Amino acid sequence: MTTLLLPQLNHINKPLLISNQHHRKPYRSPVISAVSGKQLVTSGEVRAVEPREAKTLVSSEGYVLLDVRPAWEREKAHVKGSLHVPLFVEDPDNGPITLLKKWIHLGYIGLWTGQRFTMFNDEFTLHVVEAFPDKKSKVLVACGEGLRSLMAISKLHREGYKSLGWLTGGFNRATEGDFSEIEGPEELRFATIGGASYYFLKLLVLLQSFGKENR
Repeated sequence: MTTLLLPQLNHINKPLLISNQHHRKPYRSPVISAVSGKQLVTSGEVRAVEPREAKTLVSSEGYVLLDVRPAWEREKAHVKGSLHVPLFVEDPDNGPITLLKKWIHLGYIGLWTGQRFTMFNDEFTLHVVEAFPDKKSKVLVACGEGLRSLMAISKLHREGYKSLGWLTGGFNRATEGDFSEIEGPEELRFATIGGASYYFLKLLVLLQSFGKENR
């Protein structure tokens, strides 16, 4: 009788070893989202400062006023001794697409407000760090209406500055005597206003003063 030899199949019962290299999830760096300036003010991490309080902060508490308005607004009026680092600068590009955007901007916004077509200042943070190398510096950030300064606060907070103040409502809410000395030909509260709206405002002020004289 012939004996049939079958191959050994013991390996079938052995567990199948698969390298876990193929099952590793790819590493993803954590996403760090910048906290908005409004959230920083609401949470109390950034101090909200009324214009009438600003002079005391600068003279008695060691704060430095940082003006982030564009140059053409600062030329009209600014607080003497304040540091100027614009968050937005005029866009110098004159390519066909940018020129089209500038014309649209002029028609919808520029003629009325006098605001120019701008872009983010890529060197904003760099210049602030050069002026304030110590991240513990007390910096009171201000603009015309308070919106651009909120954006600046967010950038500076992300850079590591923790002793920040925000001028509530910007220079537009400033009244006479809120700051020690103002330089420039215009009132500080009107420096942001330009274009046709500037002449409209002047007319309103003139009519208002004329009405008071006739009372």
